[in-house]
Amino acid sequence: MRKTTLLTAGALLLAGPARTLAQTTDPNLNNGESPFVRLIRPDRPGQTITTNMLYPGQFQLETGLTRYDAGSSVGYAGRSVWGSTLRVGFFNHIELRATQNYLLTPDVRPLSVEGTPAAYAGPVGFAPLNVGAKFLASTVQNARSQVVVLFDMNLRNGDASYPDKQFEPGARLLVSQQLGQRFGLEGNFGFRQRGFKAEGTKQGQYLTTLALNGPLGPTTHFGFLAETYATWQRQQGWRPGLTTGLYFRPSPAIRLDVTAGHGLTPAAGGFNVGAGLAFRFGK
Repeated sequence: MRKTTLLTAGALLLAGPARTLAQTTDPNLNNGESPFVRLIRPDRPGQTITTNMLYPGQFQLETGLTRYDAGSSVGYAGRSVWGSTLRVGFFNHIELRATQNYLLTPDVRPLSVEGTPAAYAGPVGFAPLNVGAKFLASTVQNARSQVVVLFDMNLRNGDASYPDKQFEPGARLLVSQQLGQRFGLEGNFGFRQRGFKAEGTKQGQYLTTLALNGPLGPTTHFGFLAETYATWQRQQGWRPGLTTGLYFRPSPAIRLDVTAGHGLTPAAGGFNVGAGLAFRFGK
């Protein structure tokens, strides 16, 4: 059927590897007090979404400002955007989440015929809201090997200046492997399509990521992020890039970070820099 969505097909594709990887988790492994698990792990910065899931009654807010170069293949090219994500721990190993971006008006505007700055005609203000949920596929939450499935969707709300708004369903398979007690290797494989019809898959985008993160030095207050990612669309092909950053954790539930990223090919060119804050509350 032409109305069959890629989201449904992707869910079936994700279920197989998620089941296989989940069987590798040792249910008897007590890992809850390791620094990698106990300390806050936000879904920002970078393209990688962590396998970390909040427990019921926990809340986590992540916010930051990112500036994208005009040639960027990710984010909003040539623009600055505030991005905020609210994560809520739910029962039965589920985490609910909502992400809202706010696109700032460009500092430099085109000139009119009279030589004065012209009114900006592009999108500004609140972007369509993204809502989603993480589901644990591993046997034990926060084990050394973790598998999580994320389903999310961009809605059709937001400022009227955003053109051609559609529902955009997406899904990701999130995997992580803890290295020692403090380091972690995390990866994502996901996709997003426009609308619910099969034709929307032609405009769909695939994403793969691999990220290493951990502390710098003997303490856990300072740390680093190193990430490689690639997006693929039928019209654009592969667009790989790198993201790197540093973070400071003044307490187990608070983290500040600064990041920089760049494409690895001319088609994926574009520099971006960002800074943000994440904090968790609740037991």
